[in-house]
Amino acid sequence: MTDAKTRILAAEPQLFVADLEAALAFYVGKLGFNVVFAYGEPPFYAQVSRDGARLNLRHADGPVFDNGFRKREADALSATLTLTDAEPLYREYRAAGVAFHQALRTEPWGARTFVVADPDGNLIAFAGS
Repeated sequence: MTDAKTRILAAEPQLFVADLEAALAFYVGKLGFNVVFAYGEPPFYAQVSRDGARLNLRHADGPVFDNGFRKREADALSATLTLTDAEPLYREYRAAGVAFHQALRTEPWGARTFVVADPDGNLIAFAGS
């Protein structure tokens, strides 16, 4: 059991990318994130943020998953970001030309969700009311 004063404050999923520069361009240019830091020369690790969300981007040579993973698990998420309202962000991304893995929809449990795929196939879900 942890100390009563200890609390988990946030989660920062780590996404594996083949081209860190291209990933940063996508997250900043298309999804409206800001670069918190980029580390290494050339950079191999970076963090992006938007509002309360932070994603860590880690360069990896070669495929991180076996070649058939995405065929078997077509909807395997890399991260889920929760929102107060999914529709305004969905409209913003649609206007920016973001390609959606899943369009905005209402889930059976009531959440409004959409999913984008980054250039490396990482699926990022956005879920809100």
